[in-house]
Amino acid sequence: MSEPTNNHRSKPPKRWIVMGVSGCGKSEIGRLLGERLGFTHVEGDEHHPQANIAKMAAGQPLDDHDRQGWLLILQQQIREAADRDSGLVLSCSALKRRYRDLLRGGDPDLYFVHLDGTRELIAQRMQARAGHFMPVTLLDSQFRDLEPLQADEAGMRADIRLPPDELVDSVLAHFDFEDTKDKT
Repeated sequence: MSEPTNNHRSKPPKRWIVMGVSGCGKSEIGRLLGERLGFTHVEGDEHHPQANIAKMAAGQPLDDHDRQGWLLILQQQIREAADRDSGLVLSCSALKRRYRDLLRGGDPDLYFVHLDGTRELIAQRMQARAGHFMPVTLLDSQFRDLEPLQADEAGMRADIRLPPDELVDSVLAHFDFEDTKDKT
């Protein structure tokens, strides 16, 4: 199930953010959405400076100052895709409205898919994954920082209880377009 917040479009957007707290499935859903649309997928975590990764790995949540430079790097990637009129799907927490506003500075038509789920489900998923720098102990700080999409933000909420392919189907069902799933 997905619920649009401000979806006044018939065609799918060209630039997307798959957002939510750590462990909600941003990377997998972003990759699948990019594949289905035939768009480049960018993993936002790959652009964190080493200092941010070390801080999170040590169990310390990032603050707005820590995220500022990282968000500007992501904004630039969005702007470059918009300037080329290229499709882009970016996986990025985008927890606060001000972070999303900063990202929209790269493309005002940016569309957000908020992967939403319970703390318990996400904690289970985080405990099951191996090799990620983000510890489960930071999940509460992520939920504290999370500001869900507002009615004036283009995007939708998507339920992470759905299997990944069904979740992407539910997101894409809100748009009129020829499915590219079998053309990649």
